[in-house]
Amino acid sequence: MQRPRFRDGWRLRDRASGFTLLEVLVVIAILGLLVGLVAPAALRQLGGARASVARQSIERIGSLLDLYKLDVGSVPTTGQGLRALAERPAGVAGWNGPYLKGEAVPLDPWGRPYLYRSPSSRSGRDYDLCSLGPAGQGGDPGQQGLICNH
Repeated sequence: MQRPRFRDGWRLRDRASGFTLLEVLVVIAILGLLVGLVAPAALRQLGGARASVARQSIERIGSLLDLYKLDVGSVPTTGQGLRALAERPAGVAGWNGPYLKGEAVPLDPWGRPYLYRSPSSRSGRDYDLCSLGPAGQGGDPGQQGLICNH
């Protein structure tokens, strides 16, 4: 018996079904264009999100430094650093910590330690608490690219 050539108005294929090389290349080209258009926007959003997280973390650490100051009477010195929020510094009375969860001093969103300086090099502040930002360079509060406490 012979197979019908048409069924419901469509011709039956005699060869195996599948995608041609040209169809696959067109799909890959379209996906490449979409990635090329979307990826830069997504990376810009990621960079902005990290800066926002750094600002929020600096505010949170600042709140912990305020609690430390209420208990001890002053913020930690530059030598004691932010480590004083996790471990009692030698010779400090009134320490009621740890003020940080865990024993690790937090890192900025780029994986680097925050810069802490007490007393502050800026007038009207007890301390400087900064992230080096995405560039990872600098060190003076107020310098371009740094994210610091206000």
